[in-house]
Amino acid sequence: MKYIFPAAAFVLLSACATTAQPPRPELANSHWRFERIDGAAPVSPRAHLEFKPDRISATVGCNGLGGDWRIDGSRIITGPFMSTRMFCEGLMEQERAVSDLLSASPGWKLAGNRLELDGAGHRAVLVRVSPPRRTP
Repeated sequence: MKYIFPAAAFVLLSACATTAQPPRPELANSHWRFERIDGAAPVSPRAHLEFKPDRISATVGCNGLGGDWRIDGSRIITGPFMSTRMFCEGLMEQERAVSDLLSASPGWKLAGNRLELDGAGHRAVLVRVSPPRRTP
């Protein structure tokens, strides 16, 4: 009987330690519209970022970028990435900025429906949007 108490105490203490940790903000299954890329409005209205449970994807309006992601404290650890490589007049500077930013495992801040990403000398401000409707 003396072995039951330490085991039960361990289980109870483990449960307390788990619930004492602050909840992690959830980005999985969220959709974002770029509001600013390095201080400028996006060139294309199609510029967006999407977090799936274990994949991240982004476009500034032409090429697509996608890869793995996870949260590690104040950073979003990303990659490796795959990307299309088409030339798109007027979009390339912002596409490079977003690619460099996301590849740098950026720092992040979430405040309500606003997400800020910062890394590799680039900064993006995004606003949460409803997911796009998929047509069959």
